[in-house]
Amino acid sequence: MDKFSVHTTDRTSMQNITSQVNDIIKKSGTKNGLCYIFIPHTTAAVTINESADPDVVTDIKMELNKVIPFQDRYLHSEGNSAAHIKTSLVGSSECVFIEGGRLMLGTWQGIFLCEFDGPRTRQVWVKTVLAE
Repeated sequence: MDKFSVHTTDRTSMQNITSQVNDIIKKSGTKNGLCYIFIPHTTAAVTINESADPDVVTDIKMELNKVIPFQDRYLHSEGNSAAHIKTSLVGSSECVFIEGGRLMLGTWQGIFLCEFDGPRTRQVWVKTVLAE
């Protein structure tokens, strides 16, 4: 398993981590298999979405903040219940096929670390598994 850190600068952000994941795949020498991406935090997530138009990220953040507001009648005393809920909805892991030493993402797809309780330093864990 490999790990890398991502430093976030805003309370809510989405940072494209595709190149860091690709670097790990190259280093591993995995030609065909699976790549697991896991975020070991309860207020950060990972997702795959469009990476060509930055407005998509803006729209996702805007809508998540509308549906799950920062302030509501939450019971959790730390004041970050919205971040926990968003993480549960988006998810802590993704799995992507590796073929020919490359992530098999769609033309416009990228892998994003989603920060919901920043700014912080987050860990991303990546595991490649060889296919038979």
